[in-house]
Amino acid sequence: MPSISSKGINMPESPIRKLVHYAEKATLLGKKIYYLNIGQPDIKSPKVAMEAVANSTIDVLAYSRSEGSDTYREKISTYYKNNNIKVESNQIIVTTGGSEALLFAMGTICDQDDEIIIPEPFYANYNGFATASGVTIVPVISKIENNFALPPISDFEKLITPKTKAIIICNPGNPTGYLYSKDEIQKLAKIVLKHNLFLVADEVYREFTYDGAEHYSILQEEILSENGIIIDSVSKRYSMCGARIGCLVSKNKEVIATALKFAQARLSPPTFAQIASEAALDTPQSYFDEVIKEYKDRRNTLVENLQKIPGVKVGVPKGAFYCIVELPVKNSDHFAQWLLENFDYNGETIMVAPAAGFYSTNDVGLNQIRIAYVLKKEDLIRSVEILRRALKEYQD
Repeated sequence: MPSISSKGINMPESPIRKLVHYAEKATLLGKKIYYLNIGQPDIKSPKVAMEAVANSTIDVLAYSRSEGSDTYREKISTYYKNNNIKVESNQIIVTTGGSEALLFAMGTICDQDDEIIIPEPFYANYNGFATASGVTIVPVISKIENNFALPPISDFEKLITPKTKAIIICNPGNPTGYLYSKDEIQKLAKIVLKHNLFLVADEVYREFTYDGAEHYSILQEEILSENGIIIDSVSKRYSMCGARIGCLVSKNKEVIATALKFAQARLSPPTFAQIASEAALDTPQSYFDEVIKEYKDRRNTLVENLQKIPGVKVGVPKGAFYCIVELPVKNSDHFAQWLLENFDYNGETIMVAPAAGFYSTNDVGLNQIRIAYVLKKEDLIRSVEILRRALKEYQD
């Protein structure tokens, strides 16, 4: 029998999606499930984006340019400038979601067995992208006790080797909701310049910040013009996860030229999705004002109710719409599966994402879960009550 590749064997399962089979079985048994495991917003996509596709007069659904259409990249450039990020359209490559942008970035800056330092917990698919790219993730641990703030720069410095090519951050963070301050970004800028590294920032949740805090992009730091790479996406910003449109942004000409070769190899990003995403850039600020208010209310509802459960510890998000929750259990993978297979409260249960998959360090995060607060407030209250009763009944 032919053998599977080592890369395929080592490819991690998604902690967000690996329990879907158990959820489907639970649904067939008549249980109602509150899905807290995945960041799929229930907010309606902007009407202007949907109408742009509906009103399209395209006769032939042809390839677009590998780097994305000129008109779309021009509008993205304007969007960035409106957010104090000065980039031109030729410094942007449109990708099939932020996921492809991350793959292009890793392929562009790393060779086999090169290393990237990432504060953990981090977006679980970074593990998968690194495995696919032959890259080694070197984690630097941030802790729930200080709300997952940037670890001391000295912790990064200890991990830098001749194989280190970059530091990656997610800002605001998935899965922690932490928002890096301007001061923290500047500290990272200094270390990457000192060691001639790239700083890659996944900024897909840029709009979602709370309590008066403002997002500060790495490309607002002029000194990072050769070292900075932004990963972006329309998925969460416009509640358009199914569009699969993102982009890679850099002022480094070599980075863009090299990433373009990867883009050419996959031909082009989807045409209709670009039309929708281009139109979405005309979404009025009032849309975001309402969405951010809603997410802030959901965050407050979720955190306040979680804090009432004995033995539960929760990080308080400053942005995005996720939080890490520490539970009084030994193994959250087992607990999450048990919730779907063996537990219900009045015919209802919850689906959560075990947090160990958001770390690359072994045996870390075993008692943690990630919750996405993308449900309406009454459903979040109900979900926390289910969690409270489940923890009371559960035995490790």
